[in-house]
Amino acid sequence: MPTAADLQAALSGFLDRHPRRRWARTWGISVASLVTGLATLFLFRRGVEYFPLFIGYLLILWLTGVVFVGVRQSLANRGARALSVALDYTVQTLLHGLLLFLLPIYYASTTLTSGNVWLLIVLVAATTLTTIDPWYRAVLTRARWAEIALFWVGLFASLNAACPLIGLATEWTLFLSGSLGLLILIPAFGQYLRISWPAVILRVTLSASVLAVCVWWARGWIPPVPLYLTRATFAKAIEQLEPLEPVTRISSEELHAWGRVAAFTAIAAPAGLAEPVYHVWKKNGRTLNHMLLTTVRGGRRGGFRTYSWKTELGSDPAGLWQVDIRTVHGQLIGRVHLLVTAPELNPEILEPPRRQIRQDLEGSES
Repeated sequence: MPTAADLQAALSGFLDRHPRRRWARTWGISVASLVTGLATLFLFRRGVEYFPLFIGYLLILWLTGVVFVGVRQSLANRGARALSVALDYTVQTLLHGLLLFLLPIYYASTTLTSGNVWLLIVLVAATTLTTIDPWYRAVLTRARWAEIALFWVGLFASLNAACPLIGLATEWTLFLSGSLGLLILIPAFGQYLRISWPAVILRVTLSASVLAVCVWWARGWIPPVPLYLTRATFAKAIEQLEPLEPVTRISSEELHAWGRVAAFTAIAAPAGLAEPVYHVWKKNGRTLNHMLLTTVRGGRRGGFRTYSWKTELGSDPAGLWQVDIRTVHGQLIGRVHLLVTAPELNPEILEPPRRQIRQDLEGSES
């Protein structure tokens, strides 16, 4: 029966005889990872409402990858190089598949003009890295800790989206997502740190506690998955939970004629999820009001519809109005803008002063 060394030698000989096949060795995994990731998106394209059905499957694959990290080292120590390389590619494929699956979910919940876009950027960078095999190998060669970092990013993003769907209170979601994502990686840390298991458990547990506090403190930079905004507009009135005369730009005279203006929002959420939200009214960047709304309840087609009113428009409402839609814990779901233009000067009103100026000039010349 051929050994792993024999298989490795046979593979090297084959590549030496067919140098063009080296392209497949270098880029084959990248192409395969991209194809399997796109297949995942195609199979689960129905949306976040079905997230509970397959997030468990993906987490099982993820935990399998964590086990592979530990097994791989022992195989490498025994000289089973070919099998160790196969496990490397398996771990990379699991990383890529989950990260690519999470991208559209976080993209939908991210407000691109706010601070919570940074987590989306991290996910895009991690997905790109695991897609392009030469880059991935080069990074891991120089920094082996990068693999654990990629694992934690994927676990945190998965748990952050999945925990609200199983009835966990949102105030605990970020704590558990940050800390549990690190605690699950204890077997991998044991391989990298090369210290006693009690010391590994103590260090990782303390780090997980600190990380949970840091994640909660930085919650404003984290998209409120699985919530996302489906519609948002300013309007003259709201009838039967639908906006009448929606606007994005209006003159101050017309706005004064309305007497008030409404901010309408529709927020999509999976069935079973309940989250209090509020509107933050701003004008030219200055906060005017915090208006607590009803509790968003998931499972409604088109999103849960709600609105708030602004009746105190001031003597000069001209400027950029903005309403931020936030969770009760301050995470930004989305925002909507309204440009109120200043009144245009009437030429008939300006004509008498201009006529008087001309008469004064003519008198001074004479």
